[in-house]
Amino acid sequence: MNSINQNQPEDNYKDEIGKDAVERIRKTVKKSSSCFFCTAVSTGGSSGARPMSVRKVDGNGTLWFLSASDSHTNQEIAQNPAVRLFFQGSEYADFMHLTGIATATTDKARIKDLWESTLKVWFTEGIDDPRITAIGFKPQGGYYWDNKHGMVVAGAKMLVGAMLGQTLDDSIEGKLRLTRGTA
Repeated sequence: MNSINQNQPEDNYKDEIGKDAVERIRKTVKKSSSCFFCTAVSTGGSSGARPMSVRKVDGNGTLWFLSASDSHTNQEIAQNPAVRLFFQGSEYADFMHLTGIATATTDKARIKDLWESTLKVWFTEGIDDPRITAIGFKPQGGYYWDNKHGMVVAGAKMLVGAMLGQTLDDSIEGKLRLTRGTA
């Protein structure tokens, strides 16, 4: 724990495990459905990082995306399925980092579940475009940074702390573990 956290008069660390971790993921994705999707290898000059939009988070915490079968993303996942996701839900809160494994599928039922008409911008043949794949990302672990009581309370605590010369913020952070024993 760093010195700033040690100066807090209240506990600001809490690991989220199992269903609580899935709920934390859902909450953050609801605030920011876009993330940086980072593969372990790079094939197209993107350094393996690109913004992508989460289409859905299922009950097990799997995050679902749509991608083209001929994309660098799909090529890189085929080479190494290890992926890292980085989210920022708001200017000062709702940060999350996830690590896990991604796999691509052409399952038509899954694609239909994730489809909406605006995606025709990228998949010009619509829902039947032969290039569409769904990518399932199964988180193995992660970390989050947030505030406990919302931006108004966080701002008020910061102002009072600055006036008093004390570390008073409303932060909360911790590991995300989808199953016991994962880091």
